[in-house]
Amino acid sequence: MIPLIYSCRNLLRRPVQSIQLMIGSSLVVVLVMLAASMNQAMECTLARTGEPHNVILLGAGSEESVERSEVTSGSEQIIASSIPGILQTMGKPTISPEIHFNGMLSANKINSQALVRGVRHEALWVHKEVRILKGRFPESGEIMIGRLAHQKLGISSSALQIGKIVELSGEKMVISGIFDAIGTVMEAEVWVPLQDLMTYTQRDKLSCVVVSLVSTDNIPDIDAFTKQRLDLELVAIQETEYYAKLSRFYAPIRWMAWLCAILLSIGAVFGGLNTLYAAFSARIREFGAMQAIGFSRKAILLSLTQESCVTGFIGSFCAFLISTAWLQGLAFPFSIGVFILEFDSSILIIGLVTGISLGIIGGLPPAWNCLRTTLPETLNS
Repeated sequence: MIPLIYSCRNLLRRPVQSIQLMIGSSLVVVLVMLAASMNQAMECTLARTGEPHNVILLGAGSEESVERSEVTSGSEQIIASSIPGILQTMGKPTISPEIHFNGMLSANKINSQALVRGVRHEALWVHKEVRILKGRFPESGEIMIGRLAHQKLGISSSALQIGKIVELSGEKMVISGIFDAIGTVMEAEVWVPLQDLMTYTQRDKLSCVVVSLVSTDNIPDIDAFTKQRLDLELVAIQETEYYAKLSRFYAPIRWMAWLCAILLSIGAVFGGLNTLYAAFSARIREFGAMQAIGFSRKAILLSLTQESCVTGFIGSFCAFLISTAWLQGLAFPFSIGVFILEFDSSILIIGLVTGISLGIIGGLPPAWNCLRTTLPETLNS
């Protein structure tokens, strides 16, 4: 066996080529880690949004999009009096009638499409993830802004502070509070009093009614209610199931991120192969001399593979530094919210495996090409 130190010293013999390979490896690893982090962040954001004890009542035929749903106003009162097992908060049923609306919000003369949710104060009982960080719940003529709404809107966070005036659907409103809902899509939303939003949008129907149950065992009761009250034209879906469907809907987008990373990685691998072919071809006589003094081709092949793996490992380490220093915590908006990149241990393991795999895949073909010739041909080259 050839000592590992021999492979490491060979990297220093050609520093320019070694640095090029390390930079290429680190860029490939960063791309793979970025794709993995984006997939994980989007999937986790949608999974965390749903609450198992919550059930969304939508208009029949609108199970895939709450924004297209229409529910008769006042249905929440019928639901509260007809369904057993609804969670009671302060002696009142935990039910939130809501309107989900994509509208134009203007701040600092910048117009952006906002995810607007018309709610009453009961929404805080149903959506327990929501915490008011600053200010208070909005009253008429006011709105409450999600912590990450500025990322979705493309507006400076300083323009969305308490007391600032924004324009929603042509109506000027004052920001009364800022809320968060860690790890959910609600952090990118704008909350408006329900009656105000119905007036501004000239709607007389709700988008949905969200009901919080004491136990998931009561979900069949809601399903039975929707089948009995055909006049309301409702369908019940568990909140976790609704966001799971959305996650499956966005699966092609996540796979596109993987596809881009794989295609770029393939290009980088071919570039690395060319570099290693040139580097190893210049050392053919060295390999012949090593065989002449007793080292087997298998040992030399293993040494060259170790050399390329060390390059990949160093590239992975550089990618770790880049990811944790500059990419950790970055927010990416998508159609229904914002997800935040997190490079946890599982992502780092993917990066490490990618770097070492690049070393093996990139090192074996040129090493085998240089070692397949006979010893006399190698010494005479």
